[in-house]
Amino acid sequence: MRRLIAYLDSIKARDPAPRSRAEILTYPGVWAVAWHRVAHRLFKAELYFLARCINHFSRAWTGVDIHPGATIGHNLFIDHGFGVVIGETATIGDGVTIYQGVTLGGTSPDNGVAGKRHPTILDGAILGSGAQVLGPITVGKGARIGANAVATRDVAAGAVMVGIPARATMVERDPAFLAYGTPCSQMFDPQTQKVELLRCELETMRKRLDALLADNEVMRNRA
Repeated sequence: MRRLIAYLDSIKARDPAPRSRAEILTYPGVWAVAWHRVAHRLFKAELYFLARCINHFSRAWTGVDIHPGATIGHNLFIDHGFGVVIGETATIGDGVTIYQGVTLGGTSPDNGVAGKRHPTILDGAILGSGAQVLGPITVGKGARIGANAVATRDVAAGAVMVGIPARATMVERDPAFLAYGTPCSQMFDPQTQKVELLRCELETMRKRLDALLADNEVMRNRA
């Protein structure tokens, strides 16, 4: 019960919408994770058919497709959930947030031999709505994948990634939680992503320029 309460509280910290823990229990993402715990245990016990049955039931009920073989850490929050796909060899750390439409997709080996094909998402990462993270890549701790970005290469810890293919922005990472993995504001609109990011990058460049000018002024005064 303590673990359940801690899990619900971790979601409340990332989502201001629910008024109570009981309300969070209605979230489809919460049920998707719960059913995956059951399916994953069956999968580890090599009861593959039963694991798939649980997965099929969960997907039909919640709209979230998590392969029974995926490894998930503590306090995963799948917000809204519908359209989320998590592949067999995906590994997700603690405190990760995933929004609707995200795919943790894999690469198909030409020789048919199974192996690590899906991403590894480290602690505290945020995957924005519609983000696609593809292949056996690693998304570093605290990284943010912006809405509709497509990541096919490793992402550094704390990086903010946008675009197709995803690229790191010059925007400085805010230590606060940001919905949808966006670096600018809680009211970020995916439809204006490029303009918003350019504004953020411009502001960051101005701050750095001001700092450089201030340093140069200090050096001149010392000289």
